[in-house]
Amino acid sequence: MHDRRRTVEDRIHRTLVERLRPAEHRRRTPCRVSAWQVPGEPVPFAEAVRAPYAHVDLGAHWGPPWTTTWFRLDVTVPDDVAGEDTEIVFDPGFTDAQPGFQCEGLAHLPDGTILTGLHPRRRQIPLHTTPGQHLRVYVETAANPTVLRSDGFLPTLDGDPHTAGHAPRYRLRRADLAVFDATAHRLNHDIDVLDQLMHELPVDSPRRGQIRHALEAALDRLDLHDIHGTAADARAELADVLAAPAQHSAHRLHAVGHAHIDSAWLWPVRETRRKVTRTLAGVAALAETHPQLRFAMSQPQQLEWLREDQPRLFERIRALAAEGVFVPMGGMWVEPDAMLAGGEAMARQLVHGKRFHLEHFGVETEEVWLPDSFGCSAGLPQLIAQARSRWFLTQKLSWNRTNRLPHHTFWWEGIDGTRIFTHCPPADTYNAEITGRELGHAQRTFAEHGRATRSLLPYGHGDGGGGPTRDMLARAARTADLEGSPRVEHSTPAEFFAAAHAEYPDAPVWAGELYLEAHRGAATTQLKTKQGNRRCEHLLREAELWCATAAARDLLDYPYGTLDRLWKSVLLHQFHDILPGTSIVWVHRDAEITYAHLTAELDALVEHALAALTGGPGPLRLVFNAAPHDRAGIPALGAAPIRVSRPDAVRREGHDLVLDNGLVRATVDRHGLLSSVRDLVADRETLAPGASGNLLQLHPDHPNAWDAWDLDDFYRNTGRDLDGTGGDEHCTVDADGDTVHIVRTLPRLRLTQRLRLAPDTPRLDVDTTIDWQEDEKILKAAFPLDVHTDRSASETHFGHVHRPAHTNTSWDAAKFESAAHRWIHVGEPGYGIALINDSTHGHDVTRHPRAGGGTTTTVRLSLLRAPRFPDPTADRGEHSLRYSLLVGADIGDAVREGYRLNLPLRVHDGQTRVEPIVHVDNPAVIVEAVKLADDRSGDLVVRLYESRGGRARATLTTTLDASTVTRTDLLERTWDGERPQTFDPDTGFSVDLRPFEIRTVRLATT
Repeated sequence: MHDRRRTVEDRIHRTLVERLRPAEHRRRTPCRVSAWQVPGEPVPFAEAVRAPYAHVDLGAHWGPPWTTTWFRLDVTVPDDVAGEDTEIVFDPGFTDAQPGFQCEGLAHLPDGTILTGLHPRRRQIPLHTTPGQHLRVYVETAANPTVLRSDGFLPTLDGDPHTAGHAPRYRLRRADLAVFDATAHRLNHDIDVLDQLMHELPVDSPRRGQIRHALEAALDRLDLHDIHGTAADARAELADVLAAPAQHSAHRLHAVGHAHIDSAWLWPVRETRRKVTRTLAGVAALAETHPQLRFAMSQPQQLEWLREDQPRLFERIRALAAEGVFVPMGGMWVEPDAMLAGGEAMARQLVHGKRFHLEHFGVETEEVWLPDSFGCSAGLPQLIAQARSRWFLTQKLSWNRTNRLPHHTFWWEGIDGTRIFTHCPPADTYNAEITGRELGHAQRTFAEHGRATRSLLPYGHGDGGGGPTRDMLARAARTADLEGSPRVEHSTPAEFFAAAHAEYPDAPVWAGELYLEAHRGAATTQLKTKQGNRRCEHLLREAELWCATAAARDLLDYPYGTLDRLWKSVLLHQFHDILPGTSIVWVHRDAEITYAHLTAELDALVEHALAALTGGPGPLRLVFNAAPHDRAGIPALGAAPIRVSRPDAVRREGHDLVLDNGLVRATVDRHGLLSSVRDLVADRETLAPGASGNLLQLHPDHPNAWDAWDLDDFYRNTGRDLDGTGGDEHCTVDADGDTVHIVRTLPRLRLTQRLRLAPDTPRLDVDTTIDWQEDEKILKAAFPLDVHTDRSASETHFGHVHRPAHTNTSWDAAKFESAAHRWIHVGEPGYGIALINDSTHGHDVTRHPRAGGGTTTTVRLSLLRAPRFPDPTADRGEHSLRYSLLVGADIGDAVREGYRLNLPLRVHDGQTRVEPIVHVDNPAVIVEAVKLADDRSGDLVVRLYESRGGRARATLTTTLDASTVTRTDLLERTWDGERPQTFDPDTGFSVDLRPFEIRTVRLATT
């Protein structure tokens, strides 16, 4: 019997591959092909159509990496195809790799009308023809190299056009006009769907036997030399098994057409813009023959590109949206990294994303869609709710390496207690093709059987774009109601969430972050990209604050358009393969250039506003403070003529150097290590007994897969301490004024550190400059601390999250590397220590036995990596960064110093001090943003939050002549049930906040 089954299966496979699929096109008429290779970057159609084309034959080689070739196809429609469906079939040399990771095309008519996008699973260009008609079609073809290879994550030069070479990568294979044989197409999918279903059923299943018998009968009726003439008879043999309805209890899959287009990854942003056009052109063409299609798109940035690049196609998409075929959704500007981007930036992702859909489609999106982001912060649920969205989808958690999330549909609870209805598709892919294997996997693994009946299936070629195909829709049609299969129905995300919510309102609750047990190295890779993001986030805070302060006093015009543009550029670069550092060299080189331009423009905006506020050069030395707490008498969010004190000079004690500012005494030994950091206020040593602080450690870094993404736990098994004792390490230590200088030199690493105590605060700053030429290494900075604790606190969006410092369970052990924003804190009752940073995200926290009893806690910062894929040069070069040890610190101290380190004081000569435009009297309440309202009304918008995890009451006052104050959502619309309140300039506005609650208020003048 086994041999008999195998014979049938082999027969089916060979018939499909060698006979039926090729038979979908018949009566082929070759096209005359001409080509023009664009000499540089891509050009618009109007330029390409005027270019000098030269004849090429089939088999011609074309396409050096990253170049563009335009093909011109000419053909005359034969007289004998009247009444037939015709289409040009074009194969420029597609490989078997997934669409989006190789060459791609975009077909145009001579008048510039876009016909469709082309990729390996969509090679046809549908046309309306008449006999004798002369056809001309232009195809813009991108010679994108296949960077992701099937033989592993090997270093590649293809990620950079300067090193990818000039040899053509592709060979023209086919260009002809053919008749589309709909009957052969239908038979192909009848057999294919039943064959896939058969393989998902138990071997001894009666249904499987029925399907096998019907398939054999169909193949017997099919004449392989006359498929067109016998396909209908073969289909008749399958009619009964295809008509058998699904069981009443069959799982329901809401199929949502989708194309997860990475805004940059193994291609640059420039190419993503074209991928968007190609994908949506394919969707528009598919919708003409398949009105049941529902295609959802989640990144407004990409629609904005389409609007700029292809306005006619954008209007076609808007028309499809009005018909319900195209579905704008998702609610964020791009799909960002949901762990590394700052809190205010995540708020702006929602603001700009939702506002685009409202402006261009009239749609209030209610779902947030992050299928591929590398974990999700516990601060995100509240942001979703405050943007007036109520549903969330992610899929990446199916990549967990250790533990499986126990739910597919659940309520996700954030750090403030907000709950969002959440779904993780059990098909475990956001690029489904509606195959039998995917449907069977979704039905078998769905965690909520017995309580819920449905899940969502995002289908369509993605990552590199492409979207749904007519083959996928053919499979969906046959599995809509088919015995043995889940029921597949076309749906929008909102339709799925509404139905799932209605049937399962008491879904279980998952509290806290959605930690991804993979891709841990992405918190560290490509430091310069992460530094650019961090710096621009804080510069945007400064620019809005000072421009709003000056504009409210009629000193300058608020730069609405400029700030909007700058924010959108920063938000784009927070995409989940740019900010995490997991893209090709081209992407990160462009990102660094962009960040440099953004930094210069934002600095100029800030300086212009400060000059206006100071009234021009004057006798006062004004120190501006954009941080939310006072520093050395300088008002928060204001400026004053105050001189900042400096620590005393470093003194030498034997071979040691000692820094002392009256609050902390730090001792640096001759090897450049901290031998003591004593809290003079608490009279307590903070370093673990016998341990050294600021110990740099170098580990080999060879993850099993996904080099730039992953950091596998076995990296900790080996490594070396840079403690001045290695034979190849040279270390010098000296002092200059109030600073200790340390220089370490190794064969592939030169590092200079400057240690200095910050004035008036128990904070030891470590400024580090590194010439980093290591390969496949990770550099850590370790601080063994004399603190006994079972957990750490890490800053996240608008608050902090606690993570275990032990490994009691597999869930605890899997968090061996985690992400933080500006600080991480460890403490025991009554005493704590924080590590602050200006650009570091990756951390690890471990516990160790303490001499004499108890445990100590070691906190390590991940400073640099050196992965080889997809960018073999990642992180190599010179870097500068800062981290700080803050002793005797509670959470409030960590919050304050985190802002201070990232918002350095600005000094201006001026004529008058600058009073803060707003002030909050409770240090637990942080003013996160001060800006003018986006509607250009002149109203002042203030966003604040409770930062310590407790309840807080605060009074907000302002120097603005405000008449009313109104609570709003993130989009600055009046909060449901709220009314404007009269603002009393004498008493201000009192606000009561829950733990970690975010509050946005709008101050209006008469």
